[in-house]
Amino acid sequence: MAPPSLLISLLFISLHLSPISPQPTAPPPSSSTCNSIYISYTISSVQKIPPTLKSNQPYRFESSLFVLNNGLDELKSWRVFVGFKNDEVLVSASNAVLSDGTSLPGKVGNGSVFVGYPNADLKTGVETAGDLSQMSVKVDLVGTEFGVGVGSFPLPGNVSLVNDGFVCPPATIRGKNQMELCCTKDPKFKSNVTVDEEFLPRQDGDLTIMYDVTKTYESNYWADVTISNHNPLGRLDNWKLKWDWMRDEFIFAMKGAYPSIIDSSKCIFGKQGEYYKDMDFSTVLNCERGPTIVDLPLTKTNDTAIGLVPFCCRNGTILPPTMDPSKSISAFKMQVFKMPPDLNRSQLSPPQNWKISGRLNPDYECGPPVRVSPSRFSDPGGLSDTTAVASWQVVCNITQAKGSSPRCCVSFSAYYNESIIPCKTCACGCPSNTARTCSTSAPALLLPSQALLVPFENRTKLSLAWAGLKHLPVSNPLPCGDNCGVSINWHLLTDYRGGWSARMTVFNWEDEAFVDWFAAIEMDKAARGFKEVYSFNGSALNGVDNTIFMEGLPGLNYLVGETDAAKPDRDPRVPGKQQSVISFTKKQTPGIDIPAGDGFPTKVFFNGEECSLPRILPSGDSYRLHSSVSMSFLLAILILILIQQ
Repeated sequence: MAPPSLLISLLFISLHLSPISPQPTAPPPSSSTCNSIYISYTISSVQKIPPTLKSNQPYRFESSLFVLNNGLDELKSWRVFVGFKNDEVLVSASNAVLSDGTSLPGKVGNGSVFVGYPNADLKTGVETAGDLSQMSVKVDLVGTEFGVGVGSFPLPGNVSLVNDGFVCPPATIRGKNQMELCCTKDPKFKSNVTVDEEFLPRQDGDLTIMYDVTKTYESNYWADVTISNHNPLGRLDNWKLKWDWMRDEFIFAMKGAYPSIIDSSKCIFGKQGEYYKDMDFSTVLNCERGPTIVDLPLTKTNDTAIGLVPFCCRNGTILPPTMDPSKSISAFKMQVFKMPPDLNRSQLSPPQNWKISGRLNPDYECGPPVRVSPSRFSDPGGLSDTTAVASWQVVCNITQAKGSSPRCCVSFSAYYNESIIPCKTCACGCPSNTARTCSTSAPALLLPSQALLVPFENRTKLSLAWAGLKHLPVSNPLPCGDNCGVSINWHLLTDYRGGWSARMTVFNWEDEAFVDWFAAIEMDKAARGFKEVYSFNGSALNGVDNTIFMEGLPGLNYLVGETDAAKPDRDPRVPGKQQSVISFTKKQTPGIDIPAGDGFPTKVFFNGEECSLPRILPSGDSYRLHSSVSMSFLLAILILILIQQ
């Protein structure tokens, strides 16, 4: 018989070698009083990290977010806001991703919304017999924060559930390192979703992306990706689509689009190469964790190998539906290979952290993919429709990122003032070259009309000469340029009793041309009087108040890029240019005062991007002086006639 000490040793070894099933985290005791959605945030450690600084010292923090469904209804696609406030940089997060598509490590100092991944839904205790692993989720967070002090446990400003139909009270602080709250259903909220629906409804947005799995096998699947533009002023040129694979997937093949980089080296030297030993990785398209996808040129539309996908191959141009609904969609197909332990037909997981951008277009912020009802496709044979195996929707909305600059600007001029008010200093960002001395705060110099056709770097002599002629102030150093790729001049041309007119000129200062360009002019006081555009297609924009939509005429919708002058060794480069006169009537806008500024736009968009406007309007002093002299002359003649009579 073995001695007791040996039996104890064998038991100890067996306990360490035997696999132990992970146990669900027990909820904090106070959660038992919450009969809806319980949330807690706990800081477990804060420690100083290098470098050592006199101010704004960095600290490593470890914390956890706990969400528990104690209600009677399943919580689909849970979303929790954590109000970080110490310039935090989040390094890792388990069981969740950031809703705005930020990849980790990422800055979250202004607060961020977490969404569940890979499991986004929390079931109820009733349907799981109290199984905490299905009712709750614990998100372990690791990151860096600044200036919090030694021994402190800085909690977020607030924590809240942001799913529709819930209200949350202020969080209760427990001890020095935990905050908790119980969010309940809003009795005033009216949902169009029934409780027993399997999927969340599809959402509206400026732009939506559908990720439809159409064929699935044990080790791989085929997915259709469809980008649809819904905003009447939204647009993308040379779009670039990015995402992050979360489970070591890689792209084997594509049709209708292509990765910007074809590279399989990360598979060959990674775990993918170890698992797929017999695969020919020379034919694999991309193994990056965060690939960038680009559209194919028009010439590949009918290519049997990589084309022949409806709505593909337009060189990355997605127009607004107001211009052409058939060109407001872009689509492609791809074959994705999976890795263990996801090797079965039903284990499907879409990529996360979606981002989309264009050349000179609005900025978009994309949410996480949400599981929706399977998409239906028309059968080419016309017999019946086919249904996707699984579908996810990504909703993207136009946003203005903090600190971002526009990429187009507007100058103002008028018949009653000889000077042009140019684009603002650094309207589209200040120059990155610090060796060039210029003032980023000094107002831009007024210009003569001929300076509009000259690139900014060649305007110095003209602007200085004009300032001397008109006795205008000149800063030292001179103001920086606007750095805009596109500029628009709005010139008040005429003003008479029954109407008035303006001339709009679009300048392209970039090397590349803009195909199917458009501009939208918002005029709060004058849009109702819009009558006609002569050299563009123009119309009042349906569904958007006080906005005039303009685009190039058929065959003239190509705004060329900047080109060399006739004598490039002597003359500056010449911008691409198009212009048109726009006429207005005063019948629909009684009381409109054109010289006072009512004829200038309040917002201008080029290809969906909102442009920077001048802060001031052309002065009407010369107009008023001319008018008063004329009136005095007429009054003198009238008096003379009366005296003679």
